Amino acid sequence: MRAVIQRVSQAKVVVDGLVVGNIGRGLLILLGVGRGDDSADADYLAAKIANLRIFEDEDGKMNRSLLDVAGQALIVSQFTLWGDCKKGRRPSFAEAAPPEIAEKLYQEFIDQTEKTGVKTAAGRFGAMMQVHLVNDGPVTLILDSRNK
Repeated sequence: MRAVIQRVSQAKVVVDGLVVGNIGRGLLILLGVGRGDDSADADYLAAKIANLRIFEDEDGKMNRSLLDVAGQALIVSQFTLWGDCKKGRRPSFAEAAPPEIAEKLYQEFIDQTEKTGVKTAAGRFGAMMQVHLVNDGPVTLILDSRNK
């Protein structure tokens, strides 16, 4: 399971002209589910992200987690994180999980993130979405549950 996380001052996701998810200070999480991922990957990444110390403390040091700052998470499915561009000019998505598996694990990740105590909002799985964000920092990190 792969995640690109961006520290934001605000973010929202729009589907068919309607806002389906909206947060203030927190993290925008683009989540890609790969073949072979399972519930353990969702659990690991949810806990890792909720506790990752990437928010500034009173001394300006990245020393506070999403939980510490009572931040929110906007979680958006992003199968293209599994795009392989090694050959040719068109990405291969053969390593992305099939939609029926990916949607289940995407929802498990949302549920696990909520269980950590983080208030969450989400995009709509499989929909064409427009994501709007104000990147704070900017701070952008890439996590992969296979690189524990």
